[in-house]
Amino acid sequence: MNDLKLDKTPRILGIYSKLINGYVVNKADEAANYGVNERSIQRDIDDIRNFIDSDPLMQGMMNSVIYDRAVSGYRLETLYRIRLTNSEILAVCKILLDSRAFTKKEMSEILRKLIECCVPKKNQKLVDDLIKNEEFHYVEPRHKIDFLDNLWELGQAIKSCSYIEISYTRMKDKATVQRKLRPVGIMFSEYYFYLTAFIDDKEVRKDFDVINDSFPTIYRLDRISSIKVLDEHFHIPYASRFEEGEFRKRIQFMYGGKLERVRFKYKGPDVDSILDRLPTAVIESEDENTYILRAEVFGKGIDMWLKSQGNYIEILK
Repeated sequence: MNDLKLDKTPRILGIYSKLINGYVVNKADEAANYGVNERSIQRDIDDIRNFIDSDPLMQGMMNSVIYDRAVSGYRLETLYRIRLTNSEILAVCKILLDSRAFTKKEMSEILRKLIECCVPKKNQKLVDDLIKNEEFHYVEPRHKIDFLDNLWELGQAIKSCSYIEISYTRMKDKATVQRKLRPVGIMFSEYYFYLTAFIDDKEVRKDFDVINDSFPTIYRLDRISSIKVLDEHFHIPYASRFEEGEFRKRIQFMYGGKLERVRFKYKGPDVDSILDRLPTAVIESEDENTYILRAEVFGKGIDMWLKSQGNYIEILK
């Protein structure tokens, strides 16, 4: 019995290898090749089909082993269910390149892995050709800092509700400060990743515009030079949990501060661009090409943005 199993294993692996490499398997040819009858080959094919159908990854990528009368043999019918379409992967790559969030080395590695893992092999060169010029001329951020390891470490600290200690270079005076934080979220906006966290140190917080614990402080990840995850944990009741999605709607410009309510008149050509830029914005009224809108945002960044819109926007409140 053991000898039979040993004989069967290399035979099944050989047939399986042919199928996944795109070859057609003919029962009569395989029976002659291995010195068995065609019923044995049929059982091998059935075993392979059952394996493919029961394996989640294979099921996601391929349908099954089918008999193709046109070629008088069995072949693997491919259905890329879990892979991205050409259009989807091209869109993702273009968004990544336009984000300018990573160093050139990091960006190239991410793009290569995306294409190799998510695109059928026959289409990989086509997708690569469509983005290679933009990748070649990619301009990395000026900080040139690799921070992906920090990104993951912070994500783990957030999940486990662990306190962290960081060394952070402030933007206003370039001084490096130490902070003990309760990290609650990671966000991305206009070229940079940010950590949102609460500060426990009252001596530090007393100089902030917002002192109470309702609003987190924002730190740019590339300005964090060191991170230490502490064994100390904090607890946030479910009802008081930090909701990144809701916070993200109201902090469009990554400036910390209290919740601001603004009301303004818009006379520009495309109100959708305003509504997309400010997810909390609501149209109160409209008259031809003039709109009255209100929105909620955190921090003073909204003031600079509204003023940058020139004559299109008039601040009412």
